[in-house]
Amino acid sequence: MIAAVCGTPLLAGALLLVAGRRADRVAPAAGVAVAAAVLALAGAAAAARPAARVAVLPGAPGGLAVDGLSVAMVVTVAAAVLLVLLHAAAEGFGARFSGLMLVFAGAMLVTVTASDLLLLLMGWEVMGAMSYALIGYRWTDDGAVRSAAAAFVTTRATDTGLYLAAGFALAGTGSLSLAGLEAARSPWIDLIAAGVVVAALGKSAQLPFSFWLSRAMAGPSAVSALLHSATMVAAGGYLLLRLHPLLAASGWADAVVCWAGALTALVLGVVALAQRDLKQLLAASTCAQIGFVVLAAGAAAVAGGALHLVAHAAVKSLLFLCAGVWLARTGTPLATAAVVAAVAKGVRVRAPAWGLHWAYLERAAHAGVVRPVLALARGLARFDDRVVDGTVAAIARGGRRAAEFAARDAEPRVDGVVAAVGRGARALGALARRPQTGQVHMYYAQAAVMLAVLVLIAVLAG
Repeated sequence: MIAAVCGTPLLAGALLLVAGRRADRVAPAAGVAVAAAVLALAGAAAAARPAARVAVLPGAPGGLAVDGLSVAMVVTVAAAVLLVLLHAAAEGFGARFSGLMLVFAGAMLVTVTASDLLLLLMGWEVMGAMSYALIGYRWTDDGAVRSAAAAFVTTRATDTGLYLAAGFALAGTGSLSLAGLEAARSPWIDLIAAGVVVAALGKSAQLPFSFWLSRAMAGPSAVSALLHSATMVAAGGYLLLRLHPLLAASGWADAVVCWAGALTALVLGVVALAQRDLKQLLAASTCAQIGFVVLAAGAAAVAGGALHLVAHAAVKSLLFLCAGVWLARTGTPLATAAVVAAVAKGVRVRAPAWGLHWAYLERAAHAGVVRPVLALARGLARFDDRVVDGTVAAIARGGRRAAEFAARDAEPRVDGVVAAVGRGARALGALARRPQTGQVHMYYAQAAVMLAVLVLIAVLAG
């Protein structure tokens, strides 16, 4: 049953993506039907609490399981997907949209039911890739594509922590099981906890990574309703709730998570109040509300954090869908000015500039990370061009010049010496052959002359 819950949306979404435009007419109805089936399966799984063992790697048992924590997320994700696909069908989205949504939902279901880090990483990665495709769904819009890239690069950078955590888990416990991570000894437990915290804070758009959620608003409202309510952003908070024993056992990670969640809830709450764009307000509010979930994970209030995740998913998905309807009917995102004016009753409240610009988080990321990394990359590129490539080119030029010198100067001289030696040897050979006449009296005469020379030398020497 659990395989059907996770596999149905993955398979249906893949088929719609392969079919492409040929399935545009049937895709909305098919997507809604699949989502309804997944919701029914999720309800059955919530009652049966199934588990499946999947040994992806030899000696590393793992699998999928619906337990007391994941059951709430399984039903919530399935319900949110159905609502969003109903809205998308009314808006006329085609096969590509429905396929991406279903694959994304399947990856999220794998993430929340995984009982080991390997399957968790698989769902985590597919979810990240689908989020990039959905945020940049309108691929002809350069701004949307750039925003999708910014969100993807930010979350992918923090996802590295989860890979490191998996490696440290193998080194420290010999297993990838989520249930045994808190049993690791120092320093492995600290390294595992650090990797998990970085990955979770990045995925859930907590400080200092919150700015990527602002850029993600470039996607369609239906995308925001799913990604930023029950799935993408919720995944980080869910992971921290799932691994709260690890956070507590480390002795420091729970406090870090508490502070990160509390500060995000406070700062991004102010940012939300300062926004004039309706979707930006909802995005900042999402960061703040997930901050309470992160705070609950650090404080070991797992039940309260899970309930808040479910409540946030239900409310925020509907708010994003309503925002989409508002934008479609009015053509403007500037809905909050009238609301603030009505609440303030004519009193003009000036929003802080830092709140309007998301606490300048993206600017700080560019100044503190992006620009130094790009500068380092440019420096390495110059080193490669001037030193590495220059050395290779210099060696090649030297070899060519040596060959030219050998062909033009050295080779003729060497050939001349060889020819001279040959001529000398040939002359000596001719001289040596001259007395060889074959006549016996000539040999006697030569011998007599040689004896006379030797006698003369002996006399002179004496």
